[in-house]
Amino acid sequence: MALHRVFIKGTNDKVTLLQKFLNIVIAVAIFLLFFFFSAKRLNINFDFSFLWTFRYRLIKGFATTVELSLVSLILSLLLGFLSAMANNSRILAVSYFSKVYVQFFRGTPMIMQIYLFFYIVGTAWGVDNRFLAGVLILSLFEGAYIAEIIRGGIDSIEPTQLEAAKAVGLEARQTLRLIVLPQIIKRTLPALAGQFASIIKDSSLLSLISVIELTQTIREISASNFAIFESYIFLGLLYLSLTFPISLYTRYLEGKFSYEN
Repeated sequence: MALHRVFIKGTNDKVTLLQKFLNIVIAVAIFLLFFFFSAKRLNINFDFSFLWTFRYRLIKGFATTVELSLVSLILSLLLGFLSAMANNSRILAVSYFSKVYVQFFRGTPMIMQIYLFFYIVGTAWGVDNRFLAGVLILSLFEGAYIAEIIRGGIDSIEPTQLEAAKAVGLEARQTLRLIVLPQIIKRTLPALAGQFASIIKDSSLLSLISVIELTQTIREISASNFAIFESYIFLGLLYLSLTFPISLYTRYLEGKFSYEN
């Protein structure tokens, strides 16, 4: 392979594994060098050795973030599915309640929702467990986005399929189970997998109400030794270790479940 062919993709050529590897290495190297020289211009010398002292706290915070994200994923999937179904309800009050829920949570910043639901709604209803409150807030926020993903999947199903289901005598539940759900899963699974990465990243905002997850742990560590740069760079790498595999899996699902009408 000629040298220039390693870096330039032909019109109808597939990118080889060697091309991917070399160009990813170059891209990462450029990014790291730019960051390194930026730090040198400010005379910043990084020292990450202190993090080993806090390894048990970091492991606990990391585990809490994973647990928080997994529980929120399950609840937000349930909320998103119910909201998407309610959106098409013939009962107008139910349909418009779903629309208002989605528009409110998608149209306002999560930081506002955290303060509103923890300090007002949560206090009014006696929800003082910060982990539970964090799960509920994150699930409500992400559920609104998942509802739109599922609603888009439902709307993508051609009406002729539903008419055909009626023609062969399928009931509404049978149509949902045999025709609608399998196609919704196939068409929305890549987007839902990508949404899980968003749940992990958005969970960092729960440090505002002192949920002891990864970001709050790093905030406490950096406050004790003033190593802000090292602490937050390491925090970014920890989040990347969670979200990058999900991003790769999302790309895999997009290729596996790609379809054309």
